[in-house]
Amino acid sequence: MSKRIAVILLMFLGSQFGVTSQVAAQTTTTRKICPAQLSAIVNAVANRSVLSRARWGILIQAQSSGQTLYNRDAQKYFTPASVTKLLTTAAALQQLGANFRFRTSVYRDGDGVLRVVGRGDPSFNDAQLTALALQLKGKGINQIKQLIADDSYVQGDVVNPSWQWEDIQSDYGAPIGSFIVNQNVFNIKLVPQSVGKPVQISWTDANEARMWRILNLSTTAANDQNPTVGISRDLSGNVLRIQGELAANANPLAVALPVVDPNYFFLRRFRTALANQKISLADTSIGTGTSQQELAAVQSPPLSQLLAETNLESNNLYAESLLRVLAVKQARLPNQTTADVGLDVMRKTLTQLGVNPATYVTVDGSGLSRRNLISPEALVQTLRLIGKTPAASVFRTSLPVAGKSGTLKFRFQNTPAEGIVFAKTGTMGGVVALAGYVNAPKYEPVVFSIMVNQTEQSAKVVRQAMDEIVVNLAQLQRC
Repeated sequence: MSKRIAVILLMFLGSQFGVTSQVAAQTTTTRKICPAQLSAIVNAVANRSVLSRARWGILIQAQSSGQTLYNRDAQKYFTPASVTKLLTTAAALQQLGANFRFRTSVYRDGDGVLRVVGRGDPSFNDAQLTALALQLKGKGINQIKQLIADDSYVQGDVVNPSWQWEDIQSDYGAPIGSFIVNQNVFNIKLVPQSVGKPVQISWTDANEARMWRILNLSTTAANDQNPTVGISRDLSGNVLRIQGELAANANPLAVALPVVDPNYFFLRRFRTALANQKISLADTSIGTGTSQQELAAVQSPPLSQLLAETNLESNNLYAESLLRVLAVKQARLPNQTTADVGLDVMRKTLTQLGVNPATYVTVDGSGLSRRNLISPEALVQTLRLIGKTPAASVFRTSLPVAGKSGTLKFRFQNTPAEGIVFAKTGTMGGVVALAGYVNAPKYEPVVFSIMVNQTEQSAKVVRQAMDEIVVNLAQLQRC
């Protein structure tokens, strides 16, 4: 997830998921740490008074042998946040292979009737809509009587019913379905006016402007005032409420918001792409069809690249799309959603890999739900076992690198861990987690999972403690 301005209500909520902050700089001086010293070192960090009320779960093992170097409640369940994505991406890689691609197709269903089939490609954007329009133009199509959006590929709720209300109002909780375009978010800007007047909304897409009613309770404040402006939407989903203040001399504030109906959002964007190619479109609808005469198609990047976006940037939408694509070609009971089938396939795939199914309970693919329960043991098993497969390098490459990339770019800089730790982060209110690999230069590769729940401390304070543990892991030596 991209960084957000903390003082903005909506953006502050977004910052609880997948956003990193720079921890206090640690010394680059290395020291010799023997495995026998590790328990005392980790306990000294975890038992500090500032974290005495927190619940810790830690497991550290040698990657090849599985020898346990440290265990603290590793078999117990914790709320995992975004480290859940390790299970989702590992299962997707095992089940689909690194070269799998999503495909979005346009079929001819009759005279002047076309049907576009969405298959849940999370990377699909306006550029691919243009590519489809160009292909249709190249086939001599200048008029479309009816365009049908076939959304039968992904069945079920577009947002997980256990996600919290503030999550589904934020771009990191965008809806998931057969159709995704521009990650199912739209963008606006909040522009200050003269002091005392409401903040103005600037729309980048006129089509979206017509879909919303605005309740503007905001005010332009005096120069240099701290911004407090925020956006929320009501339960009906078609009213945007703007409240708070934005200084008169502030720069326009960019805000990304989730769409309400992915199918019709896709159709509106496709209509624009077709018009740009001088293709007229009359009616649009949602439905299914049987014709297999494919007129146009685009594909996503390979799964290896989609995994990188999922784990490096902790992208919830990508993770949820990968969960659903696991259900492809699987039988579905009448009351089962595509996500339910995906969860079943994920569990079976991880069990075949060797992960104990009793060590975790998942209800989504991203970790956004607080009903997920994962033990440090489950994460370490997944990391160790996927690390023994032919796809090990693809999986490891998808993870943030300490001090270098993704959600770890600003952590571990100028420490012995920089560049040799590959790990997935997880953060939400009261939850901080980190799990991955350490390639200590003077010790064998180590796999670790550190999870903290039920803490009143800020994520920054907990991360500093976690990072201290990981920096020590980076300095392990044979003694």
